[in-house]
Amino acid sequence: MLHSLIKQKKTTWLSTQDCPVRTVVDYIRHKGELRDAQIEAIETWLFLKVSGGNKPLWQLFSEGFFNSDIDLSKLHISQAARDSLQADPALQGLYEFACQKNGGTKSLLPELAKQIIDHPADIDALAIFKQIFYNADYPDYLFSLPMGAGKTFLMAALMYLDLYFAGLEPNNLVFARNFIILVPSGLKSSIIPSLKTIEKFDPSWVIPEPAASTLKKQISFEVLDQSKSAKKSNRARNPNAQKIARHQPFEDLAGLILVVNAEKVILDRLDLGDQLLLIEHSDDEKDRQANELRNLIGKIPNLSIHIDEVHHAATDDIKLRQVVNRWSANGSLNSIIGYSGTPYLSSADTISISADLTLKFAHITNTVYYYPLVQAIQGFLKKPRVEIAAHLEPLAIIEKGVRDFYASYWNTAYGNGACTKLAIYCGSILRLEEEVMPLVGKVIQELGGNPATDILKYHKGNKEYKLPKENELTFNSLDLPHSKVRIILLVQVGKEGWDCRSLTGVILAQKGDSPANMVLQTSCRCLRQVDKDIHESAAIWLNDFNAKTLNAQLKEEQQTSIAELNNLGKAGAAAQVERFSRMSHLQLPTIEFRQLRVEYEEVTVEDDPNTGTKLNATLNDKTLYNPAVITHRGLNPDDPGIRTYIDPSSNELTDFRQWLLLIIKESFNTLSVADVMPFETVLRQLFELVTFARDGVRFYNEFYDQYDLRAAIRLAFHKKRELRTKSEVVSEKASLLIVEKPPSVEKHDKLYPDVTAVSQILSYDFGNDPEAALEGIRATLRSQGLEMMADSMKLAHAVHDRNHTFHYLPYDFRQSGFELHFLQQALTLAELRNKGLELYYNGERHITAFKILCFSKTAKSNWKRIGFYTPDFLLIQRKENVIHKALIIETKGSGFADQINFKLRKHFMETEFLSMNNDSFGYDRFEFLYLAEDDGMSRNLATLNTTITIFFKD
Repeated sequence: MLHSLIKQKKTTWLSTQDCPVRTVVDYIRHKGELRDAQIEAIETWLFLKVSGGNKPLWQLFSEGFFNSDIDLSKLHISQAARDSLQADPALQGLYEFACQKNGGTKSLLPELAKQIIDHPADIDALAIFKQIFYNADYPDYLFSLPMGAGKTFLMAALMYLDLYFAGLEPNNLVFARNFIILVPSGLKSSIIPSLKTIEKFDPSWVIPEPAASTLKKQISFEVLDQSKSAKKSNRARNPNAQKIARHQPFEDLAGLILVVNAEKVILDRLDLGDQLLLIEHSDDEKDRQANELRNLIGKIPNLSIHIDEVHHAATDDIKLRQVVNRWSANGSLNSIIGYSGTPYLSSADTISISADLTLKFAHITNTVYYYPLVQAIQGFLKKPRVEIAAHLEPLAIIEKGVRDFYASYWNTAYGNGACTKLAIYCGSILRLEEEVMPLVGKVIQELGGNPATDILKYHKGNKEYKLPKENELTFNSLDLPHSKVRIILLVQVGKEGWDCRSLTGVILAQKGDSPANMVLQTSCRCLRQVDKDIHESAAIWLNDFNAKTLNAQLKEEQQTSIAELNNLGKAGAAAQVERFSRMSHLQLPTIEFRQLRVEYEEVTVEDDPNTGTKLNATLNDKTLYNPAVITHRGLNPDDPGIRTYIDPSSNELTDFRQWLLLIIKESFNTLSVADVMPFETVLRQLFELVTFARDGVRFYNEFYDQYDLRAAIRLAFHKKRELRTKSEVVSEKASLLIVEKPPSVEKHDKLYPDVTAVSQILSYDFGNDPEAALEGIRATLRSQGLEMMADSMKLAHAVHDRNHTFHYLPYDFRQSGFELHFLQQALTLAELRNKGLELYYNGERHITAFKILCFSKTAKSNWKRIGFYTPDFLLIQRKENVIHKALIIETKGSGFADQINFKLRKHFMETEFLSMNNDSFGYDRFEFLYLAEDDGMSRNLATLNTTITIFFKD
């Protein structure tokens, strides 16, 4: 990934003797006020500013800035490709970019790398780089740090450093002099805390005195949050524009920081035309005021825009980019610096390389720095405990979560005197007021608390339920010592931009309590650190739906899981055990096998998409509607009850054009406005069906499955396709260990062999004789009359197995005690030793390449992929130092054998894999043995022994 490449280049640059920012970086590290994540981000920013010249990423790549000193003559490519790479730095940069490792052993873009080598003359590297980096003609860098890592302080640090270097070099336009901060929400509850955090930042943490104090005085803030026209103003009718205008003349302006909401201010009164081009209205006074503000901002010199977690609607992202492009064309824009904890797109971007090749990027490509959530939890965030309450009603989950919070944290206070707090998110105001509040109040009263002071309700209110104004002040004061609030009930707030460090727990009890795409951000609200260098923890309670959503988002965006977070959340830092490879000592060869390769082909089976017919069918599809009903019954079980259907409710605004644009955006460029507008009539009928009107505007009807409906609409514009497969058998070679140094693991009792045995085995590997050394110790002990102690000094039992197993040390059997017991017992079989067989554990899938891609037959006899199978053990026989035969052993613990996917993989291995391999090699090269824990170890060993006797008979 790009951030990995930049990190390597940055580290090399910082280590050079003449690095111009070495003293600044050393000062920041010596000061010790910033976290490693913030310092590393600053180093990356300085590298791109100073060494990279503050250029757009596409330009840096095209100029060969990131190119390595690779010797092209050693690459196995054609001479024509080699000549093209040597002559064109951009093409070489694109090739190296494509060949980066994608977080493992695979290349990032293997298809693109192949296209470059096969057809170098057809590749326009400059154009491709521009597409990859969003066609931005200005520096546009994204820094990805998880929530709680200190993004706002990082933002302040970069602004002060910009001003510092700009003062040292007044004529150097690389450094910005003025700044805009775009915050997540237009509410003051989000803007003001962000502003206070920046004001609290001490510039002496990154810049030495007296320069730091001088810059602090130079800074001036303007919060652009006024929506009404200023009275008696003859300079600017727009009050926000008036705030900026008073800083004129702009020529020598420096140190101005504008804090503003993009959606409510910068993008006010803007629309997109049919071709998604910006339309700037001038029909009325409000239009002219909005245009005046944008034009005035565009005149501020050397402006850097800092975007803090701004998640735009489908159209807002396009509009903001076009506004920024205009400012860039005026020459006033210095850079855009973005900050996000989740640098991934809701839907993949596509880039067309040729008629046959299209690239898809699920991550935000201009991410120049990435600090993973797992590392932040290990370093400074609260350690989470995620509780999944499956098969419980939402109110039961809330009650359990509240009682758990009371038992675990009620008597806990932080160093500043603030008490711990629990946030309960509710999907609607009605649910909060009529269901959640009564329940929580009852539980708190039962536990001895005072609901009137312990519980805070915070939402925007509606016709039936309004909140007193002091609730907002109480909400903004939660982190202060005088706040006595312990439980906060929230609707549509507190998911992003909310900085409450004393928050210690979160409850998401049902679907809809948080938008599905924000479950990760919402769940992690409670992980912010309060007291430095103190072990802190937090509890997160989820229903099954939100748990699955969180797991999926953790996997996609952070390459982790709830299980790993819970493991990280255990008190104290676990000791790590170093591991060692024995591949060279054992001279363990790769294993050659045959793999089934399946290619999928889409075949169109309709001559016409019949869009109108399909849209009308969707209009009449009753399965998309799931009404909510409450049934009131008496105590008599035969009472049929009275059903009351609930009216639709939602707080998510929409309009027809926004809805259409969302459908088009989700089509991955297969639909355009021109495609859908001929069907406007039926589409409007669909829109009105799945939304409802309230106070003159329309809201999404939550009783309709909006995502499935939009998918059905998109399908209506396409001809029906069928998937057909073509298969072939290909040759593969795999190593049982793909890393030179196995990663260290947390110390636990299922590492085998133990530390003593590992040391003794390695001693033998290095040519020493531990037995001789032990004999010397035993002789000394006996001479001192310590016979019993001398007799206890023996080689570990595992040492005697060293030539039959352990291609790395130690094996990690954390997931299965059955596998550990099996290995220990299997190595005692005389038949295994007599035949010179070797037994290797293959179950750590992240460090082995021996994985078999499995398929199952569909009803139409097509191959359906069911995923990779990683064998637990491999029992091998060598012949002339190659693997001649291999017995694949699958050990399955109790309760796992009935999993559907495992059954399918097992069937594939026992049938297709064995037949295609043994037929191809011309002899029984492979055998598959399944051993179940429920059968007992004695029976399993007997089965293994019989299989060895038969399979390895020659």
